[in-house]
Amino acid sequence: MDSHDAGPVSEATVSVLAAEQHIVPEASDTFVLTPYIQDLTERALTYLEVGYAVHFAGPAGTGKTTLALHVAARLGRPAVLIHGDDEYESSDLVGKDCGYHKSKLVDNYIHSVVKTEESLSTLWEDHRLTTACLNGYTLVYDEFNRSRPEANNVLLSVLEGKILNLPNLRRSGEGYLRVHGDFRAILTSNPEEYAGVHKTQDALLDRLITISLGHFDRETEIQITVAKSKVPRSYAEAIVDIIRELRGFGVNNHRPTIRACIAIARILAHRNGRARINDPAFWALCHDVLHADTAKVTHDGQSLMKEKVDEAIRNVCGPPAKQRRKRQPGTEALEK
Repeated sequence: MDSHDAGPVSEATVSVLAAEQHIVPEASDTFVLTPYIQDLTERALTYLEVGYAVHFAGPAGTGKTTLALHVAARLGRPAVLIHGDDEYESSDLVGKDCGYHKSKLVDNYIHSVVKTEESLSTLWEDHRLTTACLNGYTLVYDEFNRSRPEANNVLLSVLEGKILNLPNLRRSGEGYLRVHGDFRAILTSNPEEYAGVHKTQDALLDRLITISLGHFDRETEIQITVAKSKVPRSYAEAIVDIIRELRGFGVNNHRPTIRACIAIARILAHRNGRARINDPAFWALCHDVLHADTAKVTHDGQSLMKEKVDEAIRNVCGPPAKQRRKRQPGTEALEK
C-alpha cells in the first residue's frame, strides 16, 4: 500500500480496482485494536456519521494514515486515496483536459461531390475528488497540508455547501456537481513537520473536526510490536520501555517513534536475538536504530545519544528495572 504513514497500527490491505480510481481498504491479520484505538475510531465515526469531515493531526509515527484507512473501512464504502503534493493544483484534485478528440467525416454519396467535415473536441478526465463526490466514496486525503492552500480551496464548498465547482469543460458541461449524500472526508496532517508543508487556511480548518494524535499508550505499543515482529511479549515490553524512556530526552520528544520499536523487534526476531542486558548484539542494534539524530542534544560537539541509549537499556533491562516491573500487574520478567 502506497502510504506515507502506514504501518504503526496495521498494514491494511487494499483491493485496487483497475478500472476505477478507488480502493477498498481491509484490515490485515496484524491489525491491533486496543481500547485506545477503538476510542479514536468510534469518535471519528460519530463525527463522520453526522456529516463532518475528520482531521487526524499528529507527528510522524502516530498511525494517522492507517487509522484513517481503518475508519474508512468501517464506513463500508469504497475510498479514494490522495497524498498531498506541493506540485498539486486544484485541477489535480478535480480533473482537467487530458487530450483532444478529432473526427473527420467524408461524404462521397454523390461520386462527383466530396463533402468533408472535421470536428475537434477536448477530452475531460475526472480526478479523484470528483470521483468521490460523484459516487459517494470516502475521501482519504493523506498529509493534505503538503499541497498548497490554493489547491485545497476546492474543498471549502465541498465540505460546507456540498457542492463541487467544476470547469465548464467537463463532459456534461455543468459548472458544478452536487456532492453525493454518502460522501465523507478524512484528512491527515503533520503540523510538527518543518519541511515541505504549508500553513492550512483557517477557513478549511474551521470545516474540520480535528483529532490530535500523540504516541500510543504503552499497552498498544507493546501489542503492535508483537504483532509486527512476532517477538515474545517480554522482549516487546523491554523494547517499548527503552523507546518510551528515550522520548523524554532531548528537544524532540516525538522521537523515537513506534517505528523504532518495530524495526528493533523485527531485526531481533530475524536473528533470533534476545532483548536482554547481556546480549551485545541487542546493544549494537539499539545504537544503530536509535541513531544520533533522534535526540538533538550534544556536549562539546558530540551527541549524547549513545550514552542515553546505554542508560535506557540498563534502566529497563537491568535487575532494578526488572524488579519494579514485577510489582506491576500484567507484566513479565525479562529474564527467567
